[in-house]
Amino acid sequence: MGRINIWALILYVTVVMMIIEVESSLHRVGGGKYNWNQDVNFTDWANHQRFYSGDWLYFGFDRTHHNILQVNKSSYEQCIDTDFIFNVARGGRDVFQLLQPKPYYFICGRGYCMKGMKLAVNVLPQPPPSIPNVTITPASTATTLIIPLNALTAVAITILTAFAFKAL
Repeated sequence: MGRINIWALILYVTVVMMIIEVESSLHRVGGGKYNWNQDVNFTDWANHQRFYSGDWLYFGFDRTHHNILQVNKSSYEQCIDTDFIFNVARGGRDVFQLLQPKPYYFICGRGYCMKGMKLAVNVLPQPPPSIPNVTITPASTATTLIIPLNALTAVAITILTAFAFKAL
């Protein structure tokens, strides 16, 4: 029974460490709390952002006047608000998670797309974790060891694995 508990612990720690490594960001569409409106240049805003898979878009808007529809590229370019992929709007302060690395397109229906209320974002894959910075000076001087979080993850997994094999 002890072997199963050790392997369950190793699996749990590994999964938790993998989850911690993936970061996501919340992007306030248009740059503010309530900026899903016709006074914002969404193309300019999106060009100054970097979107990764797992990130979130926050839309703040007046739900009595606007909505948010996820559409395909053709519907985005022509402001077609029928046959949309997904209606993001729920209450005026809504979020949408960018799950896959690909282009996403959003428009406001009700005629506002023609007034510039549309957004295209190109989502990139999560960047690989950074390589640990380990600096070791010669033995005649002091040793400096700098280990970032992702390296600590690897060390923790290695120690737990070694502990598990000793227990077998």
